[in-house]
Amino acid sequence: MSSEEDLSADAPGVMSRQATLNVGCVGHVAHGKSTVVRALSGVRTVRFRRELERNITIKLGYANAKIFKCDLCPPPQCFTSGPSSSPSSVRCVGGCGGEARLVRHVSFVDCPGHEVLMATMLGGAAVMDAALLLVAADEPCPQPQTREHLAALEAAGPKHLIVLQNKVDLVEEKRARRHHLEIADFVRGTAAEGAPVLPVSAQLALNMDAVCDHLARIPLPLRDSGAAPRLAVVRSFDVNRPGCAPDELRGGVAGGSLLRGVLRLGQEVELRPGLVRRDEGGRLVCSPLRTRVVSLFAEQNSLEVAVPGGLIGVGTLLDPTLSRADRLAGQVLGLGVPAPLCQLEVAFFLLRRLLGVAGKGARVKGLAKGETLMLNCGALATGARVLAVKSDMAKLQLSQPVCAEAGDKVALSRRIERHWRLVGWAQIKRGEQADEQ
Repeated sequence: MSSEEDLSADAPGVMSRQATLNVGCVGHVAHGKSTVVRALSGVRTVRFRRELERNITIKLGYANAKIFKCDLCPPPQCFTSGPSSSPSSVRCVGGCGGEARLVRHVSFVDCPGHEVLMATMLGGAAVMDAALLLVAADEPCPQPQTREHLAALEAAGPKHLIVLQNKVDLVEEKRARRHHLEIADFVRGTAAEGAPVLPVSAQLALNMDAVCDHLARIPLPLRDSGAAPRLAVVRSFDVNRPGCAPDELRGGVAGGSLLRGVLRLGQEVELRPGLVRRDEGGRLVCSPLRTRVVSLFAEQNSLEVAVPGGLIGVGTLLDPTLSRADRLAGQVLGLGVPAPLCQLEVAFFLLRRLLGVAGKGARVKGLAKGETLMLNCGALATGARVLAVKSDMAKLQLSQPVCAEAGDKVALSRRIERHWRLVGWAQIKRGEQADEQ
C-alpha cells in the first residue's frame, strides 16, 4: 500500500482487514448493549471475572464486525453481519443463493451503563464516530442513565445516532407502540431528534439486518491520513503470561483509535504526557515515553499499516509494567502530539438539572472557586480544581496534565452523593504547559 488512494477508508484492502468506523453502544444498565454487540459481531465483550460474576460491563468493551450486502435481495434483508475475521464476501442469508459483499467494517465501543461508571463511558465517547442508544421496551423511557448518556453524546459530538428499542419480544405490541411514542417525546429537542428508532430483540437477533442497513448508510468521517499520526489510548495491556521466560517477554500494548495519520510497523513514536511526577515545588513534570511500533492488530488481523478509524492494538517496546491494567489510558500516541497542559482556561456550559438520577433531578449549581470537578478530555479523566470563575469562563488547575489544543471539548462532572455526575461541558480557550524533561 504505497499510494494515498490505497489507504482510503473504503479501499477493499483496508476495509477487509481493519475497521474504519467507531460506533458506541450506550444507554441505561441492562438495556442490552453488550447483547447487541454480540448479535452483530459474534463477540462477547463481557470478559473480566468481576463482569461475568455481576453480568454487567465494567470496563470498555470492544468488538469488530463486518457488514455485508447482497445486491439481489431487497433491503433490509440484503444486509447481514459477521466477525472481523470473516472473508470479504459471504453467502447471502436471504435465500437468493447469491453472495453478499463487504460494505462496512465497524468497531463497537461497548460502554458500561451503571451510574458509578460514568467516567468510563465518557472515555469511550471520545473515540466515537456514531452511537447506538439502547432503550429497553420493558421499562419506562427515559431511565436515568439514558438521559445522562445522551447528554454525554451531545457533549462528545458524534453526529450520527441510531436509537434501538430493545427487548420488544418481552412486551405486547400495544405496549411497544406506546413505548415508541415515549422515546419520540424523550429525544425531541436533543441530538437524537430525527434519529431512526428501530424495534429490535438483541437476544433473538431480531431486526439486526435493519441495524446493519442503517450502519452501512453512515458516511465515513473525513480524516487527514497525510498528517502526523495521533492515536487516543483508551486501554493498555501487559500481554505476557506469568512465569514466561525473559527472552519471551513482549513490550506493552496500547489500544485505541487512530484519529489522524497512519501508523506503520517499525515507526518511532512517542506517548505524552508520559510519566508524570511532582517536583519539590509541587509542579507537575512530564517525561514523554519514546518507543517503536513492533506490531499492529485489529482484533485477530495483523496489519502492516493502520489507517484512521476503528480500534487497533499497538505493540511497543515499552516496559510492560507501564501498560498493565490500563495505566496508559488517556495518553496520546504518535508524532507531533500537543504539549501537555496543567492549567486550562475554558468557556463552559452547565446543564439545568442533573440527568443521571431518577425523577426530576436537582438544579445544577454554578461553578464555585475552590471546588473540585472531574474533567474528561479525550480518553483521560482527571481532577480539576476551579481557580477562578467569571461569567461563563473558568480557570482550572488539573491534577493530571492533558494533551489538548484550543478548541477541544471537555466534559465536566461533579461529585454528588458519592458519585460523579455529568453537570456540563466546556471548550478549551488556552492552557499553561506543564514542565517536561
